[in-house]
Amino acid sequence: MGQQLIALDPSGSDVHGEAERLRALGPATRVQIPEGPEAWSITSHSLIKKLLTDPRVSKDPRKHWPAWQRGEYHNSWLATWVGVTNMFTAYGEDHRRLRKLIAPAFTARRTEAMQPSVERITTALLDELAAAPAGAVTDLRSGLAHPLPMQVICELFGIPSDDTRTELARLAESIMTSVDPVEAGATFVAVQELLRGLVALKRRQPGDDLTSLLVSSRDEEGHKMSEQELIDTLLLVLVAGHETTVNLIGNAVHNLLTHPEQKKQVLSGQASWNDVIEETLRWSPSVANLPLRFAVEDIEVPDGPTIRKGDAILPSFAASGRDPEQHGPTADEFNIRRPDVEHLSFGHGVHHCLGAPLARMETRIALPALFKRFPDLQLAVPADELEPSLGFITGGLRSLPIRLTNA
Repeated sequence: MGQQLIALDPSGSDVHGEAERLRALGPATRVQIPEGPEAWSITSHSLIKKLLTDPRVSKDPRKHWPAWQRGEYHNSWLATWVGVTNMFTAYGEDHRRLRKLIAPAFTARRTEAMQPSVERITTALLDELAAAPAGAVTDLRSGLAHPLPMQVICELFGIPSDDTRTELARLAESIMTSVDPVEAGATFVAVQELLRGLVALKRRQPGDDLTSLLVSSRDEEGHKMSEQELIDTLLLVLVAGHETTVNLIGNAVHNLLTHPEQKKQVLSGQASWNDVIEETLRWSPSVANLPLRFAVEDIEVPDGPTIRKGDAILPSFAASGRDPEQHGPTADEFNIRRPDVEHLSFGHGVHHCLGAPLARMETRIALPALFKRFPDLQLAVPADELEPSLGFITGGLRSLPIRLTNA
């Protein structure tokens, strides 16, 4: 390809540093994906935005990725990302068909109707945190950021069993972090089996939940959605709706605790919680790199290389969020008073995340409730000792040790 091939760090130990180094090489740089193919890492905000709306860019490997068509990577961790059949991997009319079927579950009215549940779950989780001895160290990720969106997703799905919820949480995290082919394969089998069992339950005992809605659409108008598309659509909602919100909540808290002056601004009303959320999404997006898209035909990058037909494309949202060409010379600084924050952390164009309003709502409820209950919340370890999430896809923290002080 005429460019040096850069191997991405599979551990994701420094996604922002890696993104900065790649951006310095140009808007599109050839990279080696861990345990996967070569791809074009796109680091420019404007170029990602253009590609996400370009009909010459597809997410369907069955139609537009020669390596997949040859049978490559079917037994790798990538199968969970590109081998599924849902709107995440669909192109053109298939995408419009599948998005139309799930969109009714994410209307503004339905999202708003979930607010009491989110408030109830948040209060219960904060009560559990408050039960710890004064000054005790606790992990905010496992105590709030992780269980809140998981419980919301499980209520959305209509999952009654705590054991099933625990297993679903474990599988969702494995999907986001593991590139080990054996672990990824076992995870894929287990999550498919769990979701098939859920679908069977909702056929016998339908309720007012997303699973029942999709089962009804599938059974009444079966030609619009296959059984596998139904299972994989549930998998998409699980992965997109859980781990991303975990990281959004965790990153927002971390950002405020490491920028105390800005924490004072939001607690005093000089800035809003929406300001915190949007700047967090820009500066520390929940998803750093999102596999994969494919060139339907040759695409010439202005002042850059030509992405050839069939090439894999890897948008770097970690890089676009701190792109100085978009965000100015202070792009690498966290600033909740930043005017006109624009980011691509929920995607753009036809694949823009349907669940973005729900993720924002969960975070908008959790953050003020947390800081009202624990106004003197502080990190329990030096910031430089915090460990990033495993893997190069996610952009969060493995844990967030904090010391609680009640109001």
